[in-house]
Amino acid sequence: MSESDLSDLQVLKNQIREQAHENRKNQEDKDGVSSKIVATFMGLPEYEAAQTVMFYVDVRSEVRTRHDLEKALNSGKRIVVPYCVDDELELFLLESMDELEIGMYKILEPKADLRDVAAKKVDVSELDLIMVPGVAFDARGGRTGHGFGYYDKLLENAKAETPLVALSFECQMFPEIPMQDHDIFMDKVITEDKVYPGRGRG
Repeated sequence: MSESDLSDLQVLKNQIREQAHENRKNQEDKDGVSSKIVATFMGLPEYEAAQTVMFYVDVRSEVRTRHDLEKALNSGKRIVVPYCVDDELELFLLESMDELEIGMYKILEPKADLRDVAAKKVDVSELDLIMVPGVAFDARGGRTGHGFGYYDKLLENAKAETPLVALSFECQMFPEIPMQDHDIFMDKVITEDKVYPGRGRG
């Protein structure tokens, strides 16, 4: 891909991000719609089969997960949440909502004094199912995030057989997300309206 093509692609991605942010901000009944989406996620056969599941903790106008985390914690599964350290995502074994606190950028994240506890550290290779946030998606499982690449690094190191399932409001779905060779497709994208089967990493 030429520098000109790459530049055009970045411009297009930024336009999609801006539109998706606006759409997401204007989404009505975020709590109710989010609960429907998370319930679909927790009803998947992949969720039933998984022992260790990564949930993201919502920020700003993302599909909200925090209200359903308690139910997940009571499901008998190992629930893992990510948090950011020096531009990398670390993984934390969450056993109670009391282990979270408001951190930088008003993001709910694991308490600082628990992060170095060995039993709380989880390696990406232990994950059987990964819930993925994003800014915009398409029906193929194409995804764009904020452009920082945090999740790309994490997903590259996940087990090949671990399903990647994104949560999205229908208003975040676009006809096509421009994807590059290194970009990772989701196995499924769940909205309030349907479950889109994505291309996945295969």
